[in-house]
Amino acid sequence: MNRRLARLRAVQVLYQVDLTGVEWQRALENTLEEDETADEFLTTVIEGTLEEKEGIDAQLTEHLDNWTITRVGNIDRNILRESVYEMLFVEDIPLHVSVNEAIELGKAFGGKESGSFINGVLSNVLKECELKKEEES
Repeated sequence: MNRRLARLRAVQVLYQVDLTGVEWQRALENTLEEDETADEFLTTVIEGTLEEKEGIDAQLTEHLDNWTITRVGNIDRNILRESVYEMLFVEDIPLHVSVNEAIELGKAFGGKESGSFINGVLSNVLKECELKKEEES
């Protein structure tokens, strides 16, 4: 499974968990096609996003102008969560790749303004991550 497909499946699983409270393993079973198997990247992103959800939501809230995390649409919210997880915890993916992949998911599966909205929020998260990296070096 390539990473683009894994991101899509992760967002689908996160969406189901967010909406219905189903266990992520059950949601994953419901999401995968017959010929697909979950790889390490997919399960790591799902588990990690769920484990770090509170911190991710706090990070996102800092960059949501006049919005709350619960007001963000379910699809967009889970695309944002998955992307921020990657940006903060998956070191082998360049930050801009995570942002661009999230924007594409938003354009494909969110509302007509999702791509722009996701871009705006994640651009601010990206700037913050880049500043932290500069300070650490």
